[in-house]
Amino acid sequence: MTDTTKTAEAAPADSASRVTALRWLTAVGGLATILSTFLSWTYTSKFPGDLTVYGYPGGLQVLTLVMGLVIVLYSLASLGIKGLGWLAPAGTTKALKLLALGAFGTTWFAVIAIAVELGGAINLEPGGYVAAVASALPVATAFMLPDDSRPVSRPKALPSWAEILIIVGSFAVGMYVITYGIDTEYAELFTGYLIALAFAAAALFKAGLVGRLSAVTAKYRQVTLIAAFVAAAAFPFTQNTDTYTLIAVNILIFATVALGLNIVVGLAGLLDLGYVAFLGVGAYTAALVSGTTASAFHVQFPFWAAVLTGAAVSLIFGVVIGAPTLRLRGDYLAIVTLGFGEIFRITVGNLDGVSGPQITNGPNGIPNIPDLVFFGFNFGEAHTIAGFELGSYANYYLLMLLAMILVILVFSRAGSSRIGRAWVAIREDETAATAMGINGFRVKLIAFALGATLAGLAGTVQAHVQHTVVPEMYQFAGPVPPNSAFLLAAVILGGMGTISGPLVGATLLYMIPAKLQFLQEYQLLGFGIALILLMRFRPEGLIANRRAQLEYHETDQLDVPDVELPDSGVGIAKAGA
Repeated sequence: MTDTTKTAEAAPADSASRVTALRWLTAVGGLATILSTFLSWTYTSKFPGDLTVYGYPGGLQVLTLVMGLVIVLYSLASLGIKGLGWLAPAGTTKALKLLALGAFGTTWFAVIAIAVELGGAINLEPGGYVAAVASALPVATAFMLPDDSRPVSRPKALPSWAEILIIVGSFAVGMYVITYGIDTEYAELFTGYLIALAFAAAALFKAGLVGRLSAVTAKYRQVTLIAAFVAAAAFPFTQNTDTYTLIAVNILIFATVALGLNIVVGLAGLLDLGYVAFLGVGAYTAALVSGTTASAFHVQFPFWAAVLTGAAVSLIFGVVIGAPTLRLRGDYLAIVTLGFGEIFRITVGNLDGVSGPQITNGPNGIPNIPDLVFFGFNFGEAHTIAGFELGSYANYYLLMLLAMILVILVFSRAGSSRIGRAWVAIREDETAATAMGINGFRVKLIAFALGATLAGLAGTVQAHVQHTVVPEMYQFAGPVPPNSAFLLAAVILGGMGTISGPLVGATLLYMIPAKLQFLQEYQLLGFGIALILLMRFRPEGLIANRRAQLEYHETDQLDVPDVELPDSGVGIAKAGA
């Protein structure tokens, strides 16, 4: 055998040894990152989270610890350790890169925040420097690994009970992660949470784990729906006060309205820039019939009648506004709907008995809206259920959860029906759809009216949750959601035409300004930056259906399948193409 042949045979072996060594080094870097969280990062407790204790991670250290642990697990999976292959059916390298960046970003954010807020790097303990160096090690080694991406193979068949346990466990973990974010007590921890969550979620998508979970949820749709509802309903039972439950209630309200807008924008393709006005119609209607002394109509409807009245009035407004305007298309329709939204806000501000009839109390709005009472159950009072005391906002949370389920059912059934297919046809090409016999005006009017009805339904609950309604709550854009710009951004960011997309979009867009108060004044700037980045890197939205993915990524190899379940209201889509 010649020397050349020996050299050629030795080269692959050397390369394999090098890759194995890099993977072990990545695991060691993840372990070092974990150990660094048991050191003191600063000597003063002035920084939120108290990072001064040895042997007990706190605050941002916990996030770094979790990211380091996941790095170790994926590093061991890349080495072929038995029992960990399920973590990365599509390969480990891309996931390791994202996880390493997540741990690095979270740790360095904490170190920089300590230095900035406390007045210099002198406030860092040696543990802070150790953490900064340790978190950089996985980044250096992971980016030297070769790409091991592969098509996702069919998983090994599991018993039904095991697959159901996987679904239940996944929703339990997901609800815990969401609850952790809502319960964060200070801006620094929430910012670190966002960094870690973003990179970890992207890593799970790239590893193919979410795609495989999608296949399991598609197989057991009913179990998935029940698990999702139970996980969401369990949230109030994890709270000791109503502080964070109020945030969750508002998220559900705005997500429900965003789902209604998704019918108009996502399915029918109608750009509505004044949609928040329908939410205001429902809220003002409920306030006027609530029995408050500030109402011009001295009546008090029961809960079910107030809900039906608000939805019906919003439906009428949708038809009245849609009938003369839906013959327009594109930008012209957007301008008209924007005008309608502003006309509504100005009108309710002028119905004060001076500029117009005394109906809405003008700019002062309608205050002192009483809590809902349904069959003797007062939503404004605390109630004890199974030994847990639920406050007023917890009651409204469970009510809005039921309302959201209703909206999801309406959306899913309508989207998969004959009228839903007509909406999609109108959205894709109205001229061609009309030539095929679809009555475009009637179809669009139905979408407009249905979307308005769902918004009015949510508005009736919002009025009682806020206990007051004022014109400033329903404008095109502003620092406080909901507004039309917020709702439209939630639909586009999450993914038009899907069910889970607007839910994710509304959650992110509400939680971030609510937790990071300084961002409220720059909300529109944030929306603009987010949409620009979205158009560049993921034009189909964070969660997209199969059609949108194929339209925007025709030349890409989609090795991780996505699943969109319009019939069940559950969609889990591939987030990285």
